[in-house]
Amino acid sequence: MMTSGKMLAFSTLTLGLAFLPDGASGQEPDSAAVEAEWVRQDSLRRIFDPTEAFAPLPLPEPDDVRTAAGSPGEGYWQQRADYDIDVVLDAGRHTISGSERITYTNNSPDSLRSLWLQLDQNLFREDSYGAQKAEALGGEVRHGGFFDKGGFDIGAVTLDRDGQTLVPEYRVEDTMMEILLDEPLPPSGGEVAIDIDFSFVIPETGGDRMGRQEIRRGVIYQLAQWYPRMFTYDDVNGWNQSPFLGQGEWYLEYGDFDVSLTVPRDFVVTGTGELQNGEDVLTPQQLDRLEAARMSVGPVMIIDMEEAGDDSTRPVGDTPLTWHFQAESVRDFAWAASDRFVWDAAGYEDVLVMSFYPEESIGTQGFSGWERSTEYLRHSVQHYSEQWFPYPYPVAINVAGLALGMEYPMIVFCHFQARGAFLFSVTDHEIGHTWFPMIVGSDERRYAWMDEGFNTFINYYSGIEFSGGEPILAGQMSPGQIADDTRRIRQPLLTPADDIPEVELGVQAYNKPAAVLVMLREKILGPEVFDAGFRAYIEEWAYKHPQPADFIRVMEEAAGRDLEWFFRGWVYENGVLDQALASVSRDGDTTTVTVENRGGIPMPVELRIVYQDGSEEMFDIPVERWAADERITLKVAGGRVRHVQLDPDGALADIDRSNNVWGRGVLGRRPGTSSR
Repeated sequence: MMTSGKMLAFSTLTLGLAFLPDGASGQEPDSAAVEAEWVRQDSLRRIFDPTEAFAPLPLPEPDDVRTAAGSPGEGYWQQRADYDIDVVLDAGRHTISGSERITYTNNSPDSLRSLWLQLDQNLFREDSYGAQKAEALGGEVRHGGFFDKGGFDIGAVTLDRDGQTLVPEYRVEDTMMEILLDEPLPPSGGEVAIDIDFSFVIPETGGDRMGRQEIRRGVIYQLAQWYPRMFTYDDVNGWNQSPFLGQGEWYLEYGDFDVSLTVPRDFVVTGTGELQNGEDVLTPQQLDRLEAARMSVGPVMIIDMEEAGDDSTRPVGDTPLTWHFQAESVRDFAWAASDRFVWDAAGYEDVLVMSFYPEESIGTQGFSGWERSTEYLRHSVQHYSEQWFPYPYPVAINVAGLALGMEYPMIVFCHFQARGAFLFSVTDHEIGHTWFPMIVGSDERRYAWMDEGFNTFINYYSGIEFSGGEPILAGQMSPGQIADDTRRIRQPLLTPADDIPEVELGVQAYNKPAAVLVMLREKILGPEVFDAGFRAYIEEWAYKHPQPADFIRVMEEAAGRDLEWFFRGWVYENGVLDQALASVSRDGDTTTVTVENRGGIPMPVELRIVYQDGSEEMFDIPVERWAADERITLKVAGGRVRHVQLDPDGALADIDRSNNVWGRGVLGRRPGTSSR
């Protein structure tokens, strides 16, 4: 997801907005405040303890479900949830109403006495837990859409077990529903069908994830979290039920979807999966244009700006139309509808790449807009397919509307006013979520760093390729920026999303974990080894549910070395990196350089020595040297030394670079000063 708070760095980069901490006015802070902040930051530093830094992580013991190599074992299992949904959109009243059948398969070794479902629309009730949290935070509107008619209206709830219809007891708490079973659902393949009638009023601002956007002469509906859906039951935590508060995202089971959406005839619909009845809801001309688009690298107009909203774009008649979609092996379903969509499409291998947007999203006065969306989307699908794992779905869709940026299988929502580099960034980020968490089904609510962070990491390299070599995310991904951010955040990356202060979420869930992976790739393992491990992780856990230990073990297996020291400091603990030149001295022709670890994280040492004659020498000291002491001593006998520098390329997120440099030709100068 991308939001104004969560992905502030994107908007800072591309729209030129300035970031100010809560309560800041943009004026020069007083000296006392500055001093207090540096005292707080200095308190982050810790005495380096080699024994603690290199101690084993408390990872769960491998078993037949999750192996020591980080792969699913012979005993790995996960549940399955298949959905048949049939609903009607009433555009006059802004309502969705209909029914669903969830066929739930218990593949676990456990008997289940109840079933837990997510009722995410209940977030928008005025008294929801999320509304109360938003009020405590000052009523941040992007969490909201809270109103007196918000939430699900649940009708009949029945169960079908072995052909017998049962009316179960159930209870609802906020965004959670527990259905009580009169007899436990047996393990290893026990199956039950849940039938639910439901309806809700579509919120105007659905937590920056869904809702409705008024446009010229029409409206755009972005529909997500719109049907009751199963919580995940896994081998680690059992049921993963927890209230949806608006900030943390989801952890979902995979299954097949068969969805029928009945809408007013003048609306065009797009959604997760393949359209099954195009001949009923599209014109022959539109079908021909779609076939042409499949063979085209550039966008082909399916409905152009002049045609949008015209009666000629709809089959003849005056009754509502039902759009029928099917999707296989996905964890969710989202859709969008509008009476004013412009629609274009292009092809990439077997993928139909499409964009839907209103006319006001088209660029003007030489400033590009949504007419480039399909180009951006196609680039991302191709890049991630070639670099990491092939895009597995038949369509990739970008829809303009209310949400700043939100991701679902095969379809993403981006803001209709996005332009230029920001539109590229948000499109690239949201479709990047196809790989995390749509393909690799991680627990977004507990481990946002494995969702937003992994995605931001792959976005970094996608941006480099698209721009021809210049990182689009250079600002917020730079080691210096991450070092500064590390001073601010107070919790480790493992912190669940709902427990992260909103002002820190963009750093903690997105930028810092991405930068940590860049350091692992560029400075620890090297691109070849890292990429092999990262691809193996995606392949091993495609359509499955990994835990942090699984990722660590896959990367260790690929690297052939212990990496727990790395993940301890950067992920499991809120450590800081501060390598420092403690002293530089000469004894005859030998210069002794002492490097000190003044933070809590060990990292390899890269040292550049410049001699009096202008020649240079690089020294690479492996991280294992820190296992013995908090100091590393290096004796150099290459001639008179005039300059010493740690991490000369500035590739590490070192919180104090002032102690990384020793003077220019005068031995004994205090580290961090200059002789110039």
